[in-house]
Amino acid sequence: MAGLAAAFGSGAMTNPIEDLEKGEVILITGSNTTENHPVLSSYIKRAVTFKGAKLIVVDPRKIPIASFATFWLRQNLGTDVAWLNGMMHVIIQENLYDEDYVTSRTVGLEDLKRAVEKYTPEHVEGITGIPKEELIGAARLYAGAESASILYAMGITQHITGVDNVKSLANLAMLCGNVGVSGGGVNPLRGQNNVQGACDMGALPDVYTGYQKVNDVSVRERMAKAWQVETLSDKTGLKATEMMEKAHEGELKAMYIIGENPMLSDPDLNHAKECFKNLEFLVVQDIFLTETAELADVVLPSASFAEKEGTFTNTERKVQRVRKGIEPPGEAKDDWKIICELSGNMGYTMDYENSQAVMEEIAEVTPSYCGINYERLKTEGLHWPCTGTDHPGTPCLHMDEFTCGLGVFHAIEFRPPAEVPDDEYPLYLTTGRLLYHYHCGSMTMKSPGLNELAPECFVEMSSKDATEYKIGHGDRVKIASRRGEIEAKVEVSEKAVDGTVFIPFHYAGAAANALTNGALDPTAKIPEYKVCAVRIQKN
Repeated sequence: MAGLAAAFGSGAMTNPIEDLEKGEVILITGSNTTENHPVLSSYIKRAVTFKGAKLIVVDPRKIPIASFATFWLRQNLGTDVAWLNGMMHVIIQENLYDEDYVTSRTVGLEDLKRAVEKYTPEHVEGITGIPKEELIGAARLYAGAESASILYAMGITQHITGVDNVKSLANLAMLCGNVGVSGGGVNPLRGQNNVQGACDMGALPDVYTGYQKVNDVSVRERMAKAWQVETLSDKTGLKATEMMEKAHEGELKAMYIIGENPMLSDPDLNHAKECFKNLEFLVVQDIFLTETAELADVVLPSASFAEKEGTFTNTERKVQRVRKGIEPPGEAKDDWKIICELSGNMGYTMDYENSQAVMEEIAEVTPSYCGINYERLKTEGLHWPCTGTDHPGTPCLHMDEFTCGLGVFHAIEFRPPAEVPDDEYPLYLTTGRLLYHYHCGSMTMKSPGLNELAPECFVEMSSKDATEYKIGHGDRVKIASRRGEIEAKVEVSEKAVDGTVFIPFHYAGAAANALTNGALDPTAKIPEYKVCAVRIQKN
């Protein structure tokens, strides 16, 4: 995605959160925003309620934010490329796109036109289930706005077509001139509080900090000089999902896991457990003894966010200070201190006086962070890129031009999910989060109040499906896929769509990811958590 690499390649919001109250239209897809990003969702609700913004929600469930929407498009699971191509078909056919913007700032429009030509509203309705009149209305609303923002989350990325889905969103935004404008943009909502910062710091297999490629000779030379070593490897590492397969094959012998719980968050958990069993050595560094830590040979206790100094970079690329509130318990230490001690024991000295010294090195070796320091973060955060100590930061990306030149349209064809229902497994399953629990629940499930509000796993069904299966609200059922089986109670809900059930993935006792499919996006290697086939049987 050449022209959008700096933002979309790193999964970063192009626009600040406050811009949500400046645009005329907001399109949300693949995000249960009120439950997964409740603070950010308040900006959306204010924009609609008090500032006249129009909201389009595209989601297979009737999530709470849909009650604020002018259009709620209920697509079949795994059909996002189809409805996006359908919207662009309408916009192009009716000449609603921003011709000046497209001509001056993008390339590839003719390829896009040819690709979306067959995605008529009638054709798209057959694939997605979205009524053609609703698709046309939503397309006209989005294209007719002076500025319109797109918000998406893991409901878009966790598919075998995740990269295609994101590129299609970028296509739609560029087609209507909504990238590099206040109140617009393409804005991925990060799943955890410092995911953005971790990626920015090189927690990806092919980059150093600031997305500097490991196969770039000049980058390697600069990093080697900063770290006072002769050479650095040009080899690209493995993505997390690739590591698991290498462990299963016996090729990967050891793993060191920091702040992750793949024994609850990975797909096809039975397979994941076999992968870990094949390892010769497993180290887990975390604040609690998670399901993964229970399998480890060594557990390193680390300090929580409230027990250390440092920075977080949030979903809008804003770098913010974290200040120590309490002392860590027992032998727990800051993550950076643990890593430095290990490094010293392995022969390379990493000697920093404190977290501020670490931040100074980050600024030294990371072009997009070079103007950020603790002094400047004393009172408020800064958005990267911040390229000098007198630079104000960059809340909105691509205002005048794209980072790498012209934005590139991609001609993308719809591909169905890796697994669809059949006679043996007749229902779709999709997974997600609840308001009351956070990711794997390693923190929130230690809170009695939250456990009282959301005490156990459930499977959400439509009333029609519940009637067909002779299942009542509160009944306990077995849910099975080709990979595993769990038990949960039934919640009959108007959120559910006929033929599809929903299970939150927080609960180890009934782990949704025992069922999910490990099929991967060929580029990003992200599993297809959001679509698989299951059957349900009453206990």
